[in-house]
Amino acid sequence: MATERNIRTNFAFYPPEGDGGAWRATLQALEGALREAFPDPVIGHRTSGIHEMTVMDFEIEPAPGVWVDGTAAITEPDFAYITLTDVTADDAGVFAVWLRDSFVPAPHLVRFASSLAMANGEEVPSPLPVRGGREDISGLFRRHLDAFDC
Repeated sequence: MATERNIRTNFAFYPPEGDGGAWRATLQALEGALREAFPDPVIGHRTSGIHEMTVMDFEIEPAPGVWVDGTAAITEPDFAYITLTDVTADDAGVFAVWLRDSFVPAPHLVRFASSLAMANGEEVPSPLPVRGGREDISGLFRRHLDAFDC
């Protein structure tokens, strides 16, 4: 019987290309949304040494017993990203559905990438489907990782 591998990598989420401000959000808005959606998040702010801007680090429990660490940068009016660190496709899928359905103003405004894909030369983020539940999006992310896990 074949068993499914549980690949861990980083996933990043972005607004559409050429419209970095499409989420119409701030770090404060994201922090408030995380606090409202997930019980007892751990949230901190720091200055990124890479981008020289304030970023927000967070740890949330998007599903019982599943902890996800992430970093977000949102500067008005034209830059945003959220990165999840060392997660499975299932972990990232839960967060992606929340992001698409509960935070961004419209479901077509989310693209995703993984560090595994980027390490294999794929530099262009893919659009997140506008429909589909946690299982659908997690399945998409698993197929995405399988395509790049050589």
